[in-house]
Amino acid sequence: MDLDDDTAAVYRAMLDDHTRTVTDLSKALSLSRPRVRKALDRLADVALLQPAGADPMVLVPSPPRVGMARLVAEAEAELAVQAGRVAAVRSLMETMAAEHDAHLHREALVHHRTVEAVRDRLEELSLEARTECVSLNPGRAHKPDAMAASKPLNQRALERGVAIRAVYQDSFRHDPATLDYARWLTEIGGQARTMPEVPMLLVVVDREVALLPRVVGDPSQGAIEVRSPALVAALVEHVEMVWLLAEPFGDQRRREAPLTSATSRQLLQMLASGVTDESAARRLGLSTRTVRRLMSDFMTQTGATSRFQAGVEAARRGLLDARD
Repeated sequence: MDLDDDTAAVYRAMLDDHTRTVTDLSKALSLSRPRVRKALDRLADVALLQPAGADPMVLVPSPPRVGMARLVAEAEAELAVQAGRVAAVRSLMETMAAEHDAHLHREALVHHRTVEAVRDRLEELSLEARTECVSLNPGRAHKPDAMAASKPLNQRALERGVAIRAVYQDSFRHDPATLDYARWLTEIGGQARTMPEVPMLLVVVDREVALLPRVVGDPSQGAIEVRSPALVAALVEHVEMVWLLAEPFGDQRRREAPLTSATSRQLLQMLASGVTDESAARRLGLSTRTVRRLMSDFMTQTGATSRFQAGVEAARRGLLDARD
């Protein structure tokens, strides 16, 4: 508790003459006797007035540095309590804000309504990425400024150990700038694949957040950011299926052999003996994508649950018999 004006005035008067009575102090300071007594009691409480010798009724002022040390200690203790309360409220505020943001991102779709906003968000996600960044890229060419902006981000992410995978449309091979970018990405450790038609524009980071167009086929309308675990998991499954069907960038393009019945029989025979899709594709002059499509058809036809089982079942049904 601070010293009020009455208490300070009485203390100063006692410094001038400690023998003054309540009546003397009342007259000298123009204060009522109750106010003087209250001030004297306060001075005694804070040890600014102490008994003189053995007579407790005779009080003399004590040095302020001694008597007011208690006031200072009380003020400091009060400040410490207030500081603790402020820290507690601030901690609670941050915890609740984090929970609010997590709930917002988990339940809501965040709209980024301009191309600039999408690029800014992609830059943030690239800097925050911990494990991987996967993208699907339809269309033939990418804008030069977008590729230039993403280069340093991708390089830093790869240096941090973040895996980068990108699926492009086959037609991008006709755009020199995009082709050079894909080559650069694979040379520094990224992975790129291509397929005839990429179904949609999509970016997934750390399997936790995804960005897709607000308007399908028109990226100029911005993007929707998705953080719902269920929705992101579904998009990840979609990405992995596309990745599985796509051809690794850099593989030599070759003219496929005709899909004759003999070719189909050879493929089934290879699968029955445990040959991989990639090996079968090389031997038959087909793309891995074509082999996988044929395998899917065979598995549907035979009701098999694995490639090896499909080959065995085809043999059991006589589908491997030599006939054209």
